[in-house]
Amino acid sequence: MTIAIFIGSLIGAMMLGIPIAYALLASGVALMWHLDMLDAQILAQNVITGADSFPLLAVPFFMLAGEIMNVGGLSQRIVNFALALVGHVKGGLGYVAILAACLLSALSGSAVADAAALTALLLPMMVKAGHNKSTAGGLIAASGVIGPIIPPSIGFVIFGVAANVSITKLFIAGIFPGIMIGIGLAVAWWWVGRKEKIELPVRRSRGEVLRAARESFWALLLPVIILVGLRMGVFTPTEAAVVAAVYALFVATVIYRELPLRALAPIFTTAAKTTAVVMFLVAAAMVSAWLITVAQLPAQLVSLLQPLLDRPMLLMMAMMVLVMIVGTAMDMTPTILILTPVLMPLVRAAGIDPVYFGVLFIVNNSIGLITPPVGTVLNVVAGVGRMKMDEVTKGVLPFMAAEFVVLGIMVVFPQTVMAPLRWFYS
Repeated sequence: MTIAIFIGSLIGAMMLGIPIAYALLASGVALMWHLDMLDAQILAQNVITGADSFPLLAVPFFMLAGEIMNVGGLSQRIVNFALALVGHVKGGLGYVAILAACLLSALSGSAVADAAALTALLLPMMVKAGHNKSTAGGLIAASGVIGPIIPPSIGFVIFGVAANVSITKLFIAGIFPGIMIGIGLAVAWWWVGRKEKIELPVRRSRGEVLRAARESFWALLLPVIILVGLRMGVFTPTEAAVVAAVYALFVATVIYRELPLRALAPIFTTAAKTTAVVMFLVAAAMVSAWLITVAQLPAQLVSLLQPLLDRPMLLMMAMMVLVMIVGTAMDMTPTILILTPVLMPLVRAAGIDPVYFGVLFIVNNSIGLITPPVGTVLNVVAGVGRMKMDEVTKGVLPFMAAEFVVLGIMVVFPQTVMAPLRWFYS
């Protein structure tokens, strides 16, 4: 009955068109009423304490870093470097999109920011070269979701706080799965475009490649600084976000000199507005998370799935299917905040490594950003690329399928996630 009230009130509020943050508060109030503990003070206290977290300070700084990189020329130089490397091969612009997405994800950690930048920079070039616009837009959308997987990742920060899991380990463990997603997309792009007759760009000379590498050096240095700093214990993930924002600001204003000081105010405003949305979601979700614990919903779910606790792989498959279904109707952040307190007791009861689960959970949520009908990244690509939503949706299907295949490989072979992590810490 308790589960039905929570899910029913949440879905009912969303069906009425209530924003997700307020829907979470409404479901929390419904649970409080059901448990006969309705108290406005408890509600307010959980909202305030929900956002009062030092690790969550990483969110606004990573978002600010992403905004600065897109406006300050860092993203453009990353794309130019990828063009110089692989732009001349058949279907090269598609491989450029994938490679650039992997490199950009190591800078911003935001799928929306990466997808917007890649669409603006590469989609016109791909259409001009003769690629189908729908397929090109779908590839860019699918490449954009690598952003929350390869560190730094806002998704890992939010999950780490909600699940009490090491954010540093999540960052390191996300590197190889992100690369696997990129390889999967490259294979899918080769398969889709193998019969296309495309005008190939001219192969860049060695000097041009070196020049592009030199120009992108300062942008590419940022992920190295972050990973080395985290591995050596120089700074925490929260401090790494501050380093990323300050470094990006320095490079954009002093080295590349593409970011005038008068443009800083709009950048800070945009980052602040986006942060406010995310943090209010976090605060609202913490009310539901606290009440879920009080109502002992995780214990009920554990008892319900007791037969699967001795078969971790089947349990992981069941949880991934659940996340996949929820991801079609809900954005990444609320999905993390709603499902994490429910699923983590199952993960720990089954003896599944929380870091391993966290990586697969975020990969699945990232793919959810391109699953219709919600598909936040699909909306971004459609808007920036001036395309119809159904065109992008049609184009993204083969690449979304490839990403789910990679996710399935990681479920069946956990070592694809854990072995690189253990090697890194060895």
